[in-house]
Formats: sequence, structure tokens, C-alpha cells
Amino acid sequence: MKYLGFVALLTALALLAPAVPAHEMSMAEMDLRETAHGQFLWQWSASSDKRPASQDLTPLWPAGCAGDSNAVRCGSEGLAGILAIEGVGSRYSAAIIRIYWLDGQSRVYTLTASQPRLRLYGSADDRRSWTEIAAAYGLLGVEHILTGYDHLLFVIGLLFLVGFNRKLIWTITAFTAAHSLTLASAALGLLTLRSPPVEASIALSIVLVANEALHQRMTLARRWPAALAFLFGLVHGLGFAGALKEVGLPEHYLPIALLTFNGGVEIGQLMTVALAWLLWLGLRRLPAAAQFRKPALYGIGAIAAYWSWLRVAAIFGSAAL
Repeated sequence: MKYLGFVALLTALALLAPAVPAHEMSMAEMDLRETAHGQFLWQWSASSDKRPASQDLTPLWPAGCAGDSNAVRCGSEGLAGILAIEGVGSRYSAAIIRIYWLDGQSRVYTLTASQPRLRLYGSADDRRSWTEIAAAYGLLGVEHILTGYDHLLFVIGLLFLVGFNRKLIWTITAFTAAHSLTLASAALGLLTLRSPPVEASIALSIVLVANEALHQRMTLARRWPAALAFLFGLVHGLGFAGALKEVGLPEHYLPIALLTFNGGVEIGQLMTVALAWLLWLGLRRLPAAAQFRKPALYGIGAIAAYWSWLRVAAIFGSAAL
């Protein structure tokens, strides 16, 4: 279809993306453990980058607390007030704060560029409002889909396959319903799968969609693209769940966090489709646009095949350990 040549521009942007698993957001993790009332030991326990998180992130402790490289000492009120992470949103898109309180309880908090601070109350009591939770997890969902190159390539492949017509509505709806189902099931612990097979299946789904879009014959995928989108949407939902598991879910606001994270994913997905539609409106009359169709699809397929090899190798590598 000639009018789908515009999607090559989006693909060109994707070609510049690093060939890394798209579900791993750049995150740093901090452990903060109370050893006596108002006294804590802390450290950056992990990061998704080889560079130490301490070089880019600096904790700003609540007023009344004083901290050094590994300890924090607070007054009689304990760790109460505003805790912030300076630098979040630059090299690291999120910082996960795990606090282990003296009474044995623990809480997990997520800080991002849009919400780089949180209020603590000196105990495990989580008094954050539902609006704070909704804003934080909604933005995380948007960020995850927009930086998830494999998800974006799959959506672009669907646009090549279906085009901007009535079928696209049903196709996107099916994809949304499927990944929402598995995201919720996995996040609630009802469904558990290892990450490497999920990541490999996602990459292979892009290869299949790109291959189907290259050919004009009436295949099953062309006749029922919604069924194809639903099938692979189940797998992509497990990938979303993997990212959400890394971030953590607040115990008292689990339904809100889950719903808004998924809503953020949908907003990011619709933003991608809307951008593609605007590009189509602007470029559909250009004769040269159709010439980009095959190179773009071959580019999508090549990237996805490369990811597939890497992720299949990761499966055997983890099995050998």
C-alpha cells in the first residue's frame, strides 16, 4: 500500500536506537535499612547501567536528618519529611527506594523526573494520596512504551500491515485488551514466566509482522490482523509486567498503580499512532513515499531478527548457569 511508506520515517528513528531489551528502563535501586530508631544504613544496591548510580544520583534527606556515604541519622521524629533524589531523569529514568523499617515492615517507592521526591512519615505507614500514585505510575507507563523500541516497532509493523482504516481500530483494541490481560495477571502473581523466553518471543513477533506486511497476498494475518495482534499482545503484556515488577507496586494502592501504569502504556501507544497518522496526512501525496516501504520493513525485520538471536542466546546462556 503506497500510503504506508511514510512509516519509514518512524523506522529510521528506531534504527538509531540501541539494540537492547526494551523492557529494561534505566533504573537505580537504593536499599535503606533502619538499624535503630531514626538511624539507617543505605546503599545503591543495583543499577541498569554499568556506571555506578552514585556518580549521577544524590539523595537529599529530609530536614532533621544528616547523611554520609552509607548512614543516615535523624532526630526523634525519625525519617519523616521530604526525601528527594537529585539527578533522576537524566541518566536514570527512575530510582527505586526500598525502605526496611525496624518493625520488620518494608515499603517500595519509585521516583522519576516528574516526581523526584516523596513524603515519608517516620514509619511504614504509606500516606501518599491516590493521585500521587496515579501520576507516578501513569508517567512510568508512558515512558516505558515510548522508550520500548521493540513495542514501538511492533506497533509500526501493525500500521504497515493494516493501514489507516477501520481494521486498525479493532487491531489496536485487540492488542490493548491482550496485553492488559497478561499485565494484570502477571502483576498480581496469577501468571509467572521467565523473562528471557518472553523477550525472545516479543522480538520474534516483530519479525513475523514485518514479514507479513512485506507480502501482498491475503494471508491469515491480513484477513484477521486483530487475532494476530491479540495473540502477540498477550506476550507483550508479560514484557510490560516485567518492567512493572522491577519498579514495584505499592501495597495499599495496587489496583490504582496497575490501572494507571497500563493507562500510561495506552497513552504512549496512541501517541505513536497519532504521530504516524499526522505523518501519513503530510506525506501520502508524495510519489517517493511508497519507495520506502520495503526498505523500512526489511530494516524492522533485520533489527528484530538481531534481537531474536541475542535473546535466544540469553535463554541458553541462563540455562547453562
